Amino acid sequence: MTRNLLILFVFIISGCSTLSSRQGYYVDTSYPSRNTSERVQYVVLHYTVSNDDYSIYLLTKGQVSSHYLIPSQPTQKDNQPVVLQLVPEELKAWHAGDSHWRYHSGLNDISIGIEIVNEGFSVDKKGNKTWAPFNQSQISALIPLVKDIMQRYNIPAQNIVGHSDIAPLRKEDPGRAFPWETLAKQGIGAWPDAATVTNYLSGRSAYEPGNVLLLQKALRFYGYAEVPLSGQLDAQTQKIIRAFQMHFRPRNIEGKADAETEAIALALIEKYRDMSRFLSSNQFERPQVQHVGD
Repeated sequence: MTRNLLILFVFIISGCSTLSSRQGYYVDTSYPSRNTSERVQYVVLHYTVSNDDYSIYLLTKGQVSSHYLIPSQPTQKDNQPVVLQLVPEELKAWHAGDSHWRYHSGLNDISIGIEIVNEGFSVDKKGNKTWAPFNQSQISALIPLVKDIMQRYNIPAQNIVGHSDIAPLRKEDPGRAFPWETLAKQGIGAWPDAATVTNYLSGRSAYEPGNVLLLQKALRFYGYAEVPLSGQLDAQTQKIIRAFQMHFRPRNIEGKADAETEAIALALIEKYRDMSRFLSSNQFERPQVQHVGD
């Protein structure tokens, strides 16, 4: 009898192991759902357009915030850079604002924001912009930080984006001087394969006019959700093309729908999206390409 009671007691205890007590109630966790995803799906990179002290003030006492801040000259501890964490990752920071990327809106809810102290740009009397460079020490701090976040949340490289990608009509950060290609070589952020870009150029010169509607649809399919599908190079389209060029072709950011920009967009779709679905959904024939070695 004693043995049977002991077995029954163990059974009851083990059966209740999925119950946890909270303030005034219990929670039963014995039915976990598989229909979930990580809250954090993106990392959004910014510059502060201010110095270290004012950046800290704005991000801690102003009306905006970010999860991390990389100072202008990160200090070192045990030969490793020190970055500032301003908001716990499990909480939402106010860094993205009115933002759109692919089928998402309001990326504050699903991203981690990283601000980098940088002056942004200055404008001369002729209206020409000069972009402040980033210190190598900042990039050396940024790389392990983003890699760690990517690993912990299983974030793919193409989901590392700039503020100007998700809000191209109102933002330009992290700007023309940001070393996207360097980061891509570290597995951080998307970057097109040069050979694929050459293929999609198909013998055209880089700045030859491209197909505006094709470029609009390619940008929309890749992620730039606010681009119109008008076939016209209107002001909104030019702003979004310019944001795209700042990220993927910073040597020329005039916002023109040229052949190279079109080729880069198609190369990114082929590498990170689904070219067959893009072509079928937009009723385009596959662009003629000249394959390397032909």
